[in-house]
Amino acid sequence: MQLSLPIPDDETVNYYRTWYLKHPGHLAIVAERAKPFLHLITEKIEQRHLPLELALLPVVESSFDAFAYSHGSAAGLWQFIPATGKMYGLKQNFWYDGRRDVDAATDAALDYLTVLGKRFDGNWYNAIAAYNSGGGRVSQAMRKNVRHGKPTDFFSLDLPKETSGYVPKLLALADIIANQEKYGIELPPIANQPVLKLVDPKEQLDLAIAAQYAGISVKELQSYNPAFNQWATAPNGPHQLLIPVDKVTRFEQQVAANKGKGMKLIRYQVKSGDTLSVIANRYNTTTKVLQTANSLSGTSIRVGQHLMVPTSVKDEKAYALSASNRLAKTQSLARGQYKLTHTVHSGESLWTIARANNVSHQALAKWNGMGPRDTLRVGQKLVIWKDSSDGAIIRTVFYQVRSGDTLSGIASRFSVKTRDIVQWNELSNQKYLRPGQKLKLYVDVTKVTV
Repeated sequence: MQLSLPIPDDETVNYYRTWYLKHPGHLAIVAERAKPFLHLITEKIEQRHLPLELALLPVVESSFDAFAYSHGSAAGLWQFIPATGKMYGLKQNFWYDGRRDVDAATDAALDYLTVLGKRFDGNWYNAIAAYNSGGGRVSQAMRKNVRHGKPTDFFSLDLPKETSGYVPKLLALADIIANQEKYGIELPPIANQPVLKLVDPKEQLDLAIAAQYAGISVKELQSYNPAFNQWATAPNGPHQLLIPVDKVTRFEQQVAANKGKGMKLIRYQVKSGDTLSVIANRYNTTTKVLQTANSLSGTSIRVGQHLMVPTSVKDEKAYALSASNRLAKTQSLARGQYKLTHTVHSGESLWTIARANNVSHQALAKWNGMGPRDTLRVGQKLVIWKDSSDGAIIRTVFYQVRSGDTLSGIASRFSVKTRDIVQWNELSNQKYLRPGQKLKLYVDVTKVTV
């Protein structure tokens, strides 16, 4: 990789160079993640005659993790926040998040960087800083320096702490990659040849079927195409998939030979209590898809009516990197001694739920794969991790309700709070207990005899 930006003798650059050199394992992991995508990215950069150092921005932004999601609701290799992603043409919906589409997001990032490069007259240090903190903030810092008769180069600007370290991180990384022998480090080689090719089957495909066409696992296909949230490509597109170059011919032949067979349809008979929304949730699809599949102009359906429902050919767990499976994995990571599940009610926010449970809203967001400013939806399930007090020994107890039992009485007997029993079992405060009902309790056995 022929790099062009000069590396200054700067304290912060030196600091990050030392950090990277002390953590070769981190660089090895990043290099492994970059292997499928780096050629695609560098090729796009070269076509635009931009500095090749920009290919290293995903290392700083996301450690080259295409599924990365930050505290600020930024997603993908290039860490677009929702608004900027939409501004640069990246769709975000139930089926697809273009911020995680490596091909589309790279185009969007380079469009944005090109705009910033022009805005700052080819000063790439300032342009790269603006990618992190916004062009307005960098321009404001430059104007402030002009007023005080100071230089307006990046290293002279008063910028937020994160941005002040952002450009030095990139420069330190570029210096190490360009001078591996000098620094006594050997990074895993990445061949200068394409690994993946973008292929458009021009129809919606179940990812399990697409993987079968290509002769690879569903998980491998999803790792190359992290933008698809569900079990299939988006109904109305995009349908393009990044396929290993040595599998492209096979994939295209299979698509051509099986035109129109890329999705499984089942015949479903509407039952009492069904709505389009209920059926859509059951089959992990949307009401709009059901309307289209059944030529429905509205949402009214009747008991006994038959609907064609697009559904996955494999069990949900087979789509290991779908949004729901990634969330389940995140929520299952032990972050405390015991776990609660909270169902979101109208008017609640991360902050109010966190306060009610005596945890930080930042921690609550992290436990649930969210950003602290993300909005919640009614019915959403959140996990809350709790630690017991010093000396406490917490055990899970299943208590069978007896005639005459009340929530307050059970709470008093087991030295727990009524509101905790309600939350642990997703009860309503007004709901009557019934004999035989089983309640899950987290009990400190040092305080009570179970």
